[in-house]
Amino acid sequence: MSNTKVNPLIQQTENYLECWKQFNSFINLARSKKFNADDETHFLEIKSVLVQELELILSGMEVASPTKEEIHGLIGNSPSLRYLSEMSEGALRSLENQWHKIYIGWHAILGQLKVRQTVAEPKSTFAGIFERLAKA
Repeated sequence: MSNTKVNPLIQQTENYLECWKQFNSFINLARSKKFNADDETHFLEIKSVLVQELELILSGMEVASPTKEEIHGLIGNSPSLRYLSEMSEGALRSLENQWHKIYIGWHAILGQLKVRQTVAEPKSTFAGIFERLAKA
């Protein structure tokens, strides 16, 4: 994969991870039970962005884990901040564990993309000369 394809995927994945961080902030906001109608609206927007950006990223590369079903399951089980605030502490922790697994999975994908970026970088003229001299 060339850098012209990898670089935009890295940027998309980094932006996607920022949205996942915001999702976690909303879980904490729900736990504190201190949110308002604007927070509910922003939470709904973040969920929409997460689902839409997932489709964009998946159109550019294959992702084995986290699966689309895992992500949709987590987002589907979080219909609103009010709903989350009424969950038991155990259910909320389970949701956080799901979030954490997905979040770590996306960091692994970002790391793999950065490796591809490094491999795809063209070597400078001098690096190529030194490499040929070393082999001779």
